[in-house]
Formats: sequence, C-alpha cells, structure tokens
Amino acid sequence: MHIDYFASLNSPWTHLGAARIEAMAARHGATLRIFPVDFGTIFANSGGLPLPKRSPQRQAYRLQELARWREQLGIPITIQPRHFPHNELPGCAAVIAVRETIGDAPAIRLAHRILKALWEEEANPADPATLAALIAECGLDAGQVASLAADPRWLERRMADTEAALARGVFGAPSYVIGEDIFWGQDRLDFVERRLARG
Repeated sequence: MHIDYFASLNSPWTHLGAARIEAMAARHGATLRIFPVDFGTIFANSGGLPLPKRSPQRQAYRLQELARWREQLGIPITIQPRHFPHNELPGCAAVIAVRETIGDAPAIRLAHRILKALWEEEANPADPATLAALIAECGLDAGQVASLAADPRWLERRMADTEAALARGVFGAPSYVIGEDIFWGQDRLDFVERRLARG
C-alpha cells in the first residue's frame, strides 16, 4: 500500500498529524511519499481562501480548534507563532531535493522537523542558519542539502506536483491519498487507519 501525502510546511494541521501518519504507515507496512505543494495555487483553483482572506468568524474558530487539538493530542504548539507564515520555499526546495535524491523517509523527517520548529519552538525555518541546523538534526549533511536545494528544478518540480495534486482532487492540507481515496485533514486519520487496515 502507498500513501501520497500532500503537505504544507506552514500548516499547523499538517504538524498535528505528522507523527501519527508516519506511525500509521509503518504499522500497516505502507509506503509514504511527501509532496510539499503550493496551497496558494491550490486554493485559487479549488474555491479555497488563504487564511488572511477568510472571514473573522472562520479565523477565530480556527484558533479555538487549534487549542482544542493541542489539548486533545498533547502536542505543545504555539497557537499564533511569531514566524507564521514563514517563506516555505527554501524548506520545500530542500525537502523535494532530499526526496528525489536521498529518499522518502529523510524528506518526511525534514518536513516534520521544519513544522516542529515553526509550531513548537518559535523558530523561523526560512532563516538559512536555522534551516541548516534543522537539516543537520535530521542526520543529513546541511551543506550537501543546501547545495542540492539551490537547483531551481526542485521548485519547478513543486509546481508540477501542485498541478498533479489539483488533478487528483486535492484542495487542503494535509491530504492523505490512497489510490482514489482522499482524506483531508489530520482529523481524518481514523479513516486513513481503517482504509489501511482493509489493505
């Protein structure tokens, strides 16, 4: 079995589901491949709105939900981190470069480390020194990954992945896609578990 994992490196919801989707895939022997796509483009083409353009009611409700899920999962996120939203392009380039040249597992590890830095540690993953430290913490050579990530083809690949996500029906982050089945949101991981259990 295989899970295509469409993620945003700015999304608290992606972060809240990060450890669980990794554990779930391992538990069921499923492969997992991450795609840090451009949800700005996806929203513009699927009827969604970026956070600043949502109504005040929706923005306020989002904060309440984040607090509820923080308590429910015991994940110590900062509800309004000072570096959100950060420029996710450097991190995305690094994650895609690692995915395509080193492997899926280290790419997922790096993406999840970036999210933890943003949502739990008040760090700015767009800062080159911070990103280099996060890469090294993942057991990767920071200089090698930085050199790889500088290649413009990875951000071109990100846009191709974004178009592919739209074509498959993806519209929000995180989305876990198994075959034709799309599961949007970390609050749908129970359904992902059931789908994996069916084989």
